[in-house]
Amino acid sequence: MSTEITYTIEHSPAYASLKLSLQPNQTVSVEAGAMAAMDSCIEMKSKAKGGWKKGLGRMLGGESLFISEFTAQGSAGEVYVSPGVPGEIQHYVLDGSQSLMVQSSGFVAAGPGVTIDSKFQGFKGFFSGESLFLLKVTGQGDFWFSSFGAILEIPVEGNYVVDTGYIVAFEDTLSYNVEMISGLSFRGLRTGIFGGEGLVARFSGSGRLWIQSRNIYSLINFLNPFRPTKSNN
Repeated sequence: MSTEITYTIEHSPAYASLKLSLQPNQTVSVEAGAMAAMDSCIEMKSKAKGGWKKGLGRMLGGESLFISEFTAQGSAGEVYVSPGVPGEIQHYVLDGSQSLMVQSSGFVAAGPGVTIDSKFQGFKGFFSGESLFLLKVTGQGDFWFSSFGAILEIPVEGNYVVDTGYIVAFEDTLSYNVEMISGLSFRGLRTGIFGGEGLVARFSGSGRLWIQSRNIYSLINFLNPFRPTKSNN
């Protein structure tokens, strides 16, 4: 299925930005606050797309309650979109036959025929150190998602193991279970539950999986010793 919205991904993979070229009266949805620049012919509206129920679901999944909707009024125009963290942007086309599961805060932009909702992970989410919710993307049309670092696409046939902190997105034809790395100590177990370390997701089935080349939890742990602390004096 071909793309409906003309686009260009620039400055990949470290500081990717997305340029969307809209035809007259064409509309695209963008994560709130991600618009960097646009032509003056483009009108922006903020709305809880899909109603308040779906909006609250996205908020639980780490996204904004509202989505910005951009429409080219009368003539063609361009919108520049920049994700919140440095990394890469990936384009995916939904044909209505399957869904895409995306990490919380991974949504960048989507065509008008795409629906974004949340999916409760239960204890999978708790033990992975991630949000309890994944974004579930359905419908037909263009969808763009982002990562922290570069994105690597992996075709899975059978079984595949990924550290939970590196998962970006996967097709719903894949199922998964979260497991402890063998030989993990009690201290490691505690760190794994609350920080996502020492835990892996074992995928099975047939489908595509996207992982990121960097782990934001590793960056946080690296920066933690340098953060300012309050003096007792």
